[in-house]
Amino acid sequence: MGGHRGRVHTANTEGHGDHGEKSNAEPGVCSTLDTRRPALNISLLIVFSPISSKSRGVQDFTAGGISALRSSFSSSGNPEFDRRIQELVRDWGVHESPELIAEMIVTALRMGSDAVPVADLKMINRSLKELRQAARTFAPYSGIRKVAVFGSARTPGTAPEALAAEAFAAKMREHGFMIITGGGEGIMGAAQRGAGREHSFGLNIRLPFEQRANEIIEGDPKLVNFNYFFTRKVNFVKETHGIALFPGGFGTMDEGFEILTLMQTGKARIIPLVLVDIPGGGYWRTWVRFLEEHFLAQRLISPEDFNFFRMFDRVEDAVDEIVNFYRNFHSYRWVGRSELVIRLHQPLAPGSVESINAKLSDGFLAQPLRAGAPLPDEKNEPEIYRLPRLICRPQRRNFGRMRALIDEINRAEPAAVEE
Repeated sequence: MGGHRGRVHTANTEGHGDHGEKSNAEPGVCSTLDTRRPALNISLLIVFSPISSKSRGVQDFTAGGISALRSSFSSSGNPEFDRRIQELVRDWGVHESPELIAEMIVTALRMGSDAVPVADLKMINRSLKELRQAARTFAPYSGIRKVAVFGSARTPGTAPEALAAEAFAAKMREHGFMIITGGGEGIMGAAQRGAGREHSFGLNIRLPFEQRANEIIEGDPKLVNFNYFFTRKVNFVKETHGIALFPGGFGTMDEGFEILTLMQTGKARIIPLVLVDIPGGGYWRTWVRFLEEHFLAQRLISPEDFNFFRMFDRVEDAVDEIVNFYRNFHSYRWVGRSELVIRLHQPLAPGSVESINAKLSDGFLAQPLRAGAPLPDEKNEPEIYRLPRLICRPQRRNFGRMRALIDEINRAEPAAVEE
């Protein structure tokens, strides 16, 4: 097994790494999970109840890219029209981000004078409505971590793969996560059964031949129907804190490669992605072998790109991978062009930061990790302002190394909690 496959993990059928038993990694592969000390109390990681719109966190799936966008009003070029637009926004009762709402109105008016074809106007109008509906649906639950589950809609509900998806979703629910699926049958319906209606979201797509919502999520207010795949995919990426891929067809491959591309290019935050198969299954092994023999062999991807995912054939180990990703790591955010702020649940023990810097001393960190206070640009996230932070300046070229950095932080010993 080549060195690059050290980032790809599959479990055997014995034991749990998290409980100090036999390692679940493939022979010759070092597990990325630290099995020598107990995990942090999971209650530190998850908010279990919906929170109000006034206190909900900023959901920036780009890790700072959206927050960096200008939010001030851009003039229409006509002071009188500016006044009337801003007056309209005030009269409508917009209290949050009125400048952005006013600018959206200006953009719509400009399309009216740009001779945009009616088909494009219909598409833009429909897309905006779908994005609005999805945002309203997810908003009350923004303080709860979620996992998106993908897999074939054609898999029978009694198939081993479907039973594994159901068990996976049930275990993620036990850890305080909610489940997002495409709302259909097969793997999606199985995951929804495991999570239960109360802990599920369905992002359904209107198709001419299939995709009625499954019986678990049908009629639930957390079911959102989409006409366009691209608006649906944005919400999968935007709202989730972990991805689980079960065996599936083109759609599963599409979603998997989408999130891999976004993480590889730095356009989306790095989140745990697990490939889940049944014990002894060859679906994901074949897929990984294809990546190695074609993508990697032809230098179309880098060895570090294999850091973005882990492969498992035991549901319990896939669950552990996602839960332990947030063991001490909370989130990160780019500030400015190059400064990275990593938020933690607990500060690291003395010497841990220096140890991580030593392990990543090959030029990846242009400026090494240091403990620091919140930066001024983070003031729009008051709900996590109190969290301890690490600040550094990594090279923004190889984001597979970013995942390795997060793993090192989670493995590091946290500081002792004062009584």
